[in-house]
Amino acid sequence: MSAVLPWAIALIAAATPIIPSTPDLGKAEARCRPGESGPSFLLDIVGLKDRQGKLKVEVYPANDRDFLQDDNILIAQGKTFRRVEVPVQHGSAVQLCVRVPGPGRYAVTVLHDRDANRKFGLSVDGVGFGGNPKLGMGKPKAAAATIIAGNSPTRERIVMNYRRGLLSFGPIRAL
Repeated sequence: MSAVLPWAIALIAAATPIIPSTPDLGKAEARCRPGESGPSFLLDIVGLKDRQGKLKVEVYPANDRDFLQDDNILIAQGKTFRRVEVPVQHGSAVQLCVRVPGPGRYAVTVLHDRDANRKFGLSVDGVGFGGNPKLGMGKPKAAAATIIAGNSPTRERIVMNYRRGLLSFGPIRAL
């Protein structure tokens, strides 16, 4: 039996909540509108393994207790949670925009759900975090996955990571 990375279990748990999840939670507040100039993240997604499936961006409070917490719980507690989910764009550049409540620090995740099953598959899907932390045996700390939003769109580059071997995740190496 192969070992499973503990942070991957946390991602799976976040994708499989205890309370029945509503896929639209956090979406209404999250999508950027054309020409909008308020606080948001304009994310350049790089290192995609392929152009299959969907991309899901989620924004959490920038603390370890709330980072990757169930969306239902965060929203019920009045805490920040945003989600943008879109099919992977075909073409050269992939860019996503997600609104945030105001300037400040937020932890950000990006899931490349290659099979579009709405769940993190350790051997199939890719993951990226704000700040592009080096991934190890545990999930990154919220501080390592944090982006600081200003009063206008804040641009950030997110590098996607995929499983490499039994116990490591990292960017895809150029051929």
